[in-house]
Amino acid sequence: MKKLRNILMIAAVSALSNIISTPISAQTDKATTIKLIEGKNFVFNATTASPTNTPEINAIFSKMPGSLAGGVINLAGSTYSVSVDKDSVEANLPYYGRSFNAPRNLNDGGIKVSGGNFSYKADKKKKGNYIVVVKPGDSKGDVLSMTFFITETGYATLNVVSNYRQAISYNGYISDPAKLASK
Repeated sequence: MKKLRNILMIAAVSALSNIISTPISAQTDKATTIKLIEGKNFVFNATTASPTNTPEINAIFSKMPGSLAGGVINLAGSTYSVSVDKDSVEANLPYYGRSFNAPRNLNDGGIKVSGGNFSYKADKKKKGNYIVVVKPGDSKGDVLSMTFFITETGYATLNVVSNYRQAISYNGYISDPAKLASK
C-alpha cells in the first residue's frame, strides 16, 4: 500500500512539474491587443466558466462532467463568445448558478446580449493590461455590465453582473474577428 502511494505521489509531482514548466504562448501580440481594444473590435472566446461559489453550487458542480476543481467548468472546444464591435455587442455564454427570477423563455437560459445600444469604456492599466467595461443599453435586459480584464498578450477574464442572477466569471482570450471570419 505504501509503495502504491509513493508511485502515485511521484506521478503527481512529475505531471505537475510538466504543467508548470510548459511555456504558455500568447494569444495575440501587444500591438494587436491594443489595436483590438482601442478599435472596439474583438471577440472574447470563453474557455472556462466560474460561477459564484456557494456550498450548494459547488456540491452540484462537483458531480458534473467537465467540472474542474473549485467549481470551474471547462468550456474548451465550445463556441461560447462575446463579440464587440463599434456598432454592436453580441454575447452567447452558458450560465451556471442561481437565478432570482425564472426566465420568460426556458430556452434562453444562458447569458444572451444582442444589440447596438451599449456603452464601452477601456482603461489602460499598468504593465499594458486593460479593463474594458461594456454596459448594454437595454434597461429591461438581464445583463447590467460585462467587465473584461485583458492582458497585453490577449488572455482575459470576463465578469458578468446581472439583474436577475448571481454574477459569473469566464476565463478565455480575445481574438481578431477578421481572422476568425477567414477560418
